[in-house]
Amino acid sequence: MAQKPSIPKGTRDFSPTEVAKRNYIFSTIRQVFETFGFQPIETPSFENYGTLMGKYGEEGDRLIFKILNSGDYLKKVDENLLANKESNKITPKISEKALRYDLTVPFARYVVQHQNEIEFPFKRYQMQPVWRADRPQKGRFREFYQCDADVVGSKGLWQEIEFVQLYDEVFSKLKLRGTTIKLNNRKILAGIAEIIGAKDKLIDFTVALDKLDKIGAEGVTNEMISKGISEAAIEKVQPLFSFNGSNQEKLDQLQALLAESEEGLQGVKELRFVVDHIEVLGLQSAKLALDVTLARGLNYYTGAIYEVSAPEGVSMGSIGGGGRYDDLTGIFGLKDVSGVGISFGLDRIYLVLEELNLFDAVELPKPNVLFINFGDAEAAFCMKALAQLRKAGIKSELYPESAKMKKQLNYANRREIPFVVLVGADEVKNNNYTLKNMQTGEQQACSLEELLKITTKL
Repeated sequence: MAQKPSIPKGTRDFSPTEVAKRNYIFSTIRQVFETFGFQPIETPSFENYGTLMGKYGEEGDRLIFKILNSGDYLKKVDENLLANKESNKITPKISEKALRYDLTVPFARYVVQHQNEIEFPFKRYQMQPVWRADRPQKGRFREFYQCDADVVGSKGLWQEIEFVQLYDEVFSKLKLRGTTIKLNNRKILAGIAEIIGAKDKLIDFTVALDKLDKIGAEGVTNEMISKGISEAAIEKVQPLFSFNGSNQEKLDQLQALLAESEEGLQGVKELRFVVDHIEVLGLQSAKLALDVTLARGLNYYTGAIYEVSAPEGVSMGSIGGGGRYDDLTGIFGLKDVSGVGISFGLDRIYLVLEELNLFDAVELPKPNVLFINFGDAEAAFCMKALAQLRKAGIKSELYPESAKMKKQLNYANRREIPFVVLVGADEVKNNNYTLKNMQTGEQQACSLEELLKITTKL
């Protein structure tokens, strides 16, 4: 007996209805991206091993799917490495490529490789799948889509304001009200690490702090201690675990806390610029919240950090995020090209919209007209009309075989096709068509011109 087929954990099949709903999200995001002046690019699903490794921190590197070299990939590996089972040293020798972990690092590679063809500042958007060897759970998949927008070649803070507005615009169009756009700045985190005496542990500090909402203050404290951050330093940072007040009050508190850190004060200044202008410009449905524990754990962020959370009451992690990276292209040899970008997590947004019943307006693609198949001669007559209807942009199809009438009409009902066309021997002889309204049951004889006129109005 053949084994029942399955798919890898963390991946999914999508039904026609699910694809229609996903396309609704894609088209909404794409429309807003282009309204804001972004243009599309695409990059390969896999990159060279060295392009990706070392760009996401230790935790990120572990989640990258490596692709084995073709052929006898172990033949050239030193026998001592194999005997000692040193996987970290073996992997680069048996894997020259890896599936992309996100769209930002491949974009940085794209900018460097095509720098002479690009007009800076370069505003691009990209909507493609990425892969992470993570533990599958609700809202966390091993294959998922990201929808990114980035600007490279400008240090202006106005773009950071526009990204807040872009998030707000997309979620407003999706009728997803009550999202929170969290904002922080990496310079503030660096300043905090500096004043508590843990500047040399900045990465460990930010990775641990970023987990506050997942493992709580005690869990963050234990992780910081395990990374060699002193208890005295952690005590100084404890107030951050319960930082509250309005955005302006938080900025004032940070201004005082970071008085001795030049880098930290620069971060406060940049944050204040964004917050002040958003308060004047206003948002449609989202709210902006300064979150000093937001770190996002990725090493390449150098300035603003974004993260979007779903409305209260929805059990979902972040549905978007991003930030500024002043030196990401530097790792590929192109210095002094600042960039800032954001990402939408399409798969999580889908789950949120589903939970909140916000897909009411999304309809499954279907034809307006179904031609009933009474046999080859009648079907051949129908095909001529089908060509004219399709040329006029009318969605139409012919039932593929001359099955019983009841079966064909049931097919039309199940797919909610509003009209069927009946063509028997009499219709062929008289060169006309019988059009049936599936909702009312009414039938009428009509010419091809009349058929086109009636169905065009649908």
